[in-house]
Amino acid sequence: QVQLVESGGGLVQAGGSLRLSCAASKSSFSFNTMGWYRQAPGKQRELVAVIVSGGSTNYADSVKGRFTISRDNAKNTVFLQMNSLKPEDTAVYYCNAKRSLFDVNYWGQGTQVTVSS
Repeated sequence: QVQLVESGGGLVQAGGSLRLSCAASKSSFSFNTMGWYRQAPGKQRELVAVIVSGGSTNYADSVKGRFTISRDNAKNTVFLQMNSLKPEDTAVYYCNAKRSLFDVNYWGQGTQVTVSS
């Protein structure tokens, strides 16, 4: 089983930046799709950004122009650069990875991002 290890969360003031990292451990799998989701208390988990192995990306409308997803395929690592953070970005952010259409989703443990006003 693949284990996804996240880092980079924390507390930041509105307008600040954070970079989240998620690396697969104890695995040599290559993932076709890697992405980030987030969930605030009392809210549904939502897709933030996704990137496929070829480099194509998609973003939630709420983060377009502010967040950038990237990946290092050699290290099975995905990043989320978050700029111009807003209080509404406050949530637990979860890394997600999938090897293929027929594989299960793998999830990180979640990392807290808190943006103060």
